[in-house]
Amino acid sequence: MTLIARTRARAVETLTLDSPHNRNALSAALVGELADALAHAAEDTGVRAIVLTHTGNTFSAGADLKDPPPSSRLRSSRGDPHPPAALVALLRQIVELPKPVVARVTGHVRAGGLGLLAACDIAAASSEATFAFTEVRIGVAPAVISLPLLPRTNPRALARHYLTGEPFDAAEAVATGLLTTHADDVDAALAPVLDGLRRCAPAALAETKRLLTTRVLEAFDRDADALTALSARLFSSPQAREGMTAFLERRDPAWVV
Repeated sequence: MTLIARTRARAVETLTLDSPHNRNALSAALVGELADALAHAAEDTGVRAIVLTHTGNTFSAGADLKDPPPSSRLRSSRGDPHPPAALVALLRQIVELPKPVVARVTGHVRAGGLGLLAACDIAAASSEATFAFTEVRIGVAPAVISLPLLPRTNPRALARHYLTGEPFDAAEAVATGLLTTHADDVDAALAPVLDGLRRCAPAALAETKRLLTTRVLEAFDRDADALTALSARLFSSPQAREGMTAFLERRDPAWVV
């Protein structure tokens, strides 16, 4: 079953996360298909820009706790694969892509899905969209997604959302720097953006994006290994096992007071 739908209109390739049964969670299969689709779009001279969007009421719920993306570099003491390195590679691929990537959100975004959003060059959401860094509530931390997030967001605003896991709305996401814009009609808001991208010279777009992503890629170069190791350690911790079990069993974890 294909998890990434592809359409094209006037040189804009739309990649649609199409795994509504698990709220477009970042499973090994979805991450692999999205990476392949992005690589194909990057090489296609007929593509000027990419829109990343979704089916269902959730852009992405974050890591698929039942089927995490594998990592060839990190394994736990038991030999089990961990998801962080695969997600790091996908986020870096979006940031490094020589064409603009535009996120289009009409639903909820949670945990690792916010990393996808932050890796995109432009992000727009409908006014009913909601966001939450839920990692702390299942015993882990927003480690690898910090690579694109921290260079692009307001540190003081982000601290509350990182530390509490509270949901917040699209207006707050704009104030935080997570979103470029929000509107009741997200497609109307994106129409002039996509038209503007169609009017730009491809080589000039690539070089301009390179200017804008320098600090983000510096964060990847400096911090990716440490944050990948941190994420792997936390995912294999007793607190994470309790948190993920509680999540799957739809109950509060033991530490809730």
